Amino acid sequence: MNIITIKNITKVYKVGTEEVHALRGVSLSIDKNEYVAIMGPSGSGKSTLMNMLGCLDTPTSGLYLFKGISVSEMTDNQLANIRNKEIGFVFQTFNLLARYDAIHNVELPLIYAGVPKDERRERAKRALIDVGLGDRMNHKPNELSGGQRQRVAIARALVTNPSIILADEPTGNLDSKTGEEIMNLFQEIHNKGNTIILVTHEEYIAEHAARIIRLRDGHIEKDEIIKPQKTSQQVIS
Repeated sequence: MNIITIKNITKVYKVGTEEVHALRGVSLSIDKNEYVAIMGPSGSGKSTLMNMLGCLDTPTSGLYLFKGISVSEMTDNQLANIRNKEIGFVFQTFNLLARYDAIHNVELPLIYAGVPKDERRERAKRALIDVGLGDRMNHKPNELSGGQRQRVAIARALVTNPSIILADEPTGNLDSKTGEEIMNLFQEIHNKGNTIILVTHEEYIAEHAARIIRLRDGHIEKDEIIKPQKTSQQVIS
């Protein structure tokens, strides 16, 4: 089942008197339970595409269907609902609030969603346990290693039970050993049935995915399956 379909998407930014064409007629679809890496050099359009997929930006032209519904026809509240409930974001810089401990950071999306206090605390605990941080719940970000901070960010992304995990350079601030541990965690998350879209410029990180989409100059240069994709039935069984 297609969870994302985009058709002939363009994005043009005005910079002074110039127009910058970040995306030039990009079309692709992503199925439920896929593990996709988006690659490309600086300026290729991969960050712009990530922002489109995450409903953080709107295309200049073209069609974006999320679960069969046109994103351009959604209200601001509907878009906010998708960003908060349907998509779990993981960023290179972690984006944790320094003054809050791990469990409070993980709870934040549930607070915005209006989930009752006891339920959100229980769900945040479970998410932290799932990423191996059951013993670090009351630690603040400055009391955690880079890898642990990224695990908190992943727990926060998972706590709403989203349809998609959208990860932007999730190992960019980590050493290679810690980065590999984080990628193993993403594999576990994918094995449980999550759709993962990973944006990276590192070939060895992209090779953890089952499909690699390569961008260049705002176009899809190559879209290839590099290993068998799990189907929904395989995940459930």
